[in-house]
Amino acid sequence: MRHALLTGAAFAALLPAYAHAQTSAQPPAPVSAPDSPTGGDIVVTARLDAARASIQPSLGATTYTITNATIQALPGGDNQQLNQVLLQLPGVVQDGFGQFHVRDDHNNLQYRINGTILPEGVAVFGQTLSPRLVERFDLRTGALPAQYGLRTAGIVDITTKSGFNNGGEASIYGGSHDTIEPSLEYGGSSGNTNYFVTGSYRHSDLGIEAVDPGRTALHDDTDQYQGFVYVDHTLNENNRISFIGGYSDQNFQIPNPRGLHPDGSWSVGGQTDFLSDDLNESQHEKTAFGIASFLHDAGPFTLQASAFARYSSLDYFPDTLGELLFNGMAQRATKHDFTFGGQIEGVYHVSDAHTLRAGVIVTRDHGISRTDTQVFPVDANGDQSGQPISIVDNGSATEMTSSAYLQDEWQLLSNFTINVGGRFDGYDGFRSEQQFSPRINAVWTPTKSTTIQAGYARYFSPAPFANIATTSVAKFVGTSAEAPGLTSTVPFAERQDYFDVGIQQKIGDSLTIGIDGYHRRSKNLIDEGQFGAPIILTPFNYAQGRIDGVEGSISYAKGPILAYANFAYAKAQGRDVVSSEFSFDPGDLAYIRSNYIYLDHDQTYTGSAGASYRFGDSQVGASMIYGSGLRRDGAVPNGAKMPPYAVFNLTAKHKFTGPGIEVRADVINVLDHVYEIRDGSGVGVGAPQFGQRRGFFFGISKSF
Repeated sequence: MRHALLTGAAFAALLPAYAHAQTSAQPPAPVSAPDSPTGGDIVVTARLDAARASIQPSLGATTYTITNATIQALPGGDNQQLNQVLLQLPGVVQDGFGQFHVRDDHNNLQYRINGTILPEGVAVFGQTLSPRLVERFDLRTGALPAQYGLRTAGIVDITTKSGFNNGGEASIYGGSHDTIEPSLEYGGSSGNTNYFVTGSYRHSDLGIEAVDPGRTALHDDTDQYQGFVYVDHTLNENNRISFIGGYSDQNFQIPNPRGLHPDGSWSVGGQTDFLSDDLNESQHEKTAFGIASFLHDAGPFTLQASAFARYSSLDYFPDTLGELLFNGMAQRATKHDFTFGGQIEGVYHVSDAHTLRAGVIVTRDHGISRTDTQVFPVDANGDQSGQPISIVDNGSATEMTSSAYLQDEWQLLSNFTINVGGRFDGYDGFRSEQQFSPRINAVWTPTKSTTIQAGYARYFSPAPFANIATTSVAKFVGTSAEAPGLTSTVPFAERQDYFDVGIQQKIGDSLTIGIDGYHRRSKNLIDEGQFGAPIILTPFNYAQGRIDGVEGSISYAKGPILAYANFAYAKAQGRDVVSSEFSFDPGDLAYIRSNYIYLDHDQTYTGSAGASYRFGDSQVGASMIYGSGLRRDGAVPNGAKMPPYAVFNLTAKHKFTGPGIEVRADVINVLDHVYEIRDGSGVGVGAPQFGQRRGFFFGISKSF
């Protein structure tokens, strides 16, 4: 079987984590699971799973894979949020609000579940997808083949659990920060139908990163509910239908700084003072999604057709009096977004040398925004001239997006394969833009232990539709909420030229070393920032952008010992803000117009590492992340950086095989290192955020 391991491979996490690209023109051979009710059924299921995977291999892209076993071996296991797992991969940078960045891009991520695109929503804090639903996931980045578009910094492709054994697991996890997290999952099969369901509840008094270095955050409770279901039914050996659905409902208090008072500029009914400890702001985020798919596999041809939909909402509830006295405005904000669409993709194995892949994706996105803002009327000098008034600003819009691609995987030699293709993307919403994007990737394996890959991709990424501001800036002229400027250009789509090259070397059966470099140049580079009290991100463009970086990784796996280390260098800059200009200080706009500045989420050096040792039914492990610091304002916007930090975590677990009980203990931030992710300064940075202080957590689970 022809295959190639991709650059940067490192197991990227513990036991089975690895990076790879499938270049074979034929899908992998099916395998049988020992615990399946009937061997024939599971062989058919495995063959259809392999056929589905063959539609979109990652030839030429840099791919890091983490399995469920890996997640369980990390501190926190599947009780942690998905973003915490992703931080263990090369080039993934930690940020506030639970966000992360891949290769110094702000967001620009696409999530797929079993190969089908999950539409974007408006959630900021909430992690819609839980690690509990993951059998494995791939993070693909670099020069991506033509099937990937619109969101191209990283593709998080999740393969869900689809249990064949009738049974489940109940667990409870908790500890520091008033954390309590019960969960339940069950999977099984009946005839030709397989299913898996999971649900969880999480409470913590550290819902968002604290705004001060104290051990206990003030006013930071969160309550989160999540549910997920997967069902598939095999019609016959060549056809299968499936459904995936999920729901999350998450409430967050906005953490308060301690001991602050307004400067006295504003007065409400004669009151000018308000203690920041008493602020009561919150945000409520909900997301629901569904994906229905039909898979057909017959001989050299495989096709999957899917219909998908996603609804999401965000509600921000201000402390009206407090925000008026501190900020001169208080805004009640609501966003709703509903997206649905279809995706048809197929692969045709023409010959041993050629494999064709093609697809069409169409989506419709409708967003509604409602705000009711309390503001003060002001005079020509900006001083209060009356009591608060209400300004209502509502809007809605619809966007249609369509994409099509065609590519040929061509094996020129037994050890040399190229993938040539192109895709067309277009959208019609706040703007109407389109682009044809050529792609080419090559993988060469000069020896069985050495893989070299190189690729070029032209990218086209519209601004996140659900986050584009519909605010009428002119409504706030003459009030305390008047914007620094009145120019409000609608964000553009970003257009990139992306080059990637790398090499991976295996040394024996245990050691793997990889290095990968990338060079990216952008027109209308997209960034996002928080420019108001509601925690809603607003996209804007730099006219030019440049991002370059190198990732290195090393992994070792032998017997009960597993270890890995990743390190990345990146530099991301932009020049000349050309959209959403009303959000910026005029002085900053003038400087950025003629000077490149660092992007606020740029981090020069990023690292992660971990190790695991298994003995009998017990396992111990450790992980760490390192960051040289995100940007903050200095002599120029984003001209300085935050201090570096390193955070270490420990885990231990033991399984009592007889009763089917597993216990675990985790220590997060073992050294209780106080580190600041943000200090509240920087372009579009709304508040300071501190990393989690040391915490002790314990869990017990029972299989049934």
